[in-house]
Amino acid sequence: MAPTDKQTIEQLAARVEFLEDKIVDSLETVKETQARMCDDISKIKEAVYNPDTGLYARLRTLEEDHKSKNKFLWLLLSMAIGSMGAAIISHLN
Repeated sequence: MAPTDKQTIEQLAARVEFLEDKIVDSLETVKETQARMCDDISKIKEAVYNPDTGLYARLRTLEEDHKSKNKFLWLLLSMAIGSMGAAIISHLN
């Protein structure tokens, strides 16, 4: 084997080793990022689906409050109309 071939092979081996190290570093970075994303997704899932304090639980509470307020407003409206009707009938008699 000629000395220039040996040098070329050594240069290629060094280059391959450098690229291999770079790929391993990149893979470790991806792995760390993926672990962080997994934690973040778990936190988001917990915040949304938690049965006591999650987003859906709060939304359900708001909808129930809205329904009860609507019932109360209809009750007040019917009482007001009934009172006006009773006042008009008693005034006519």
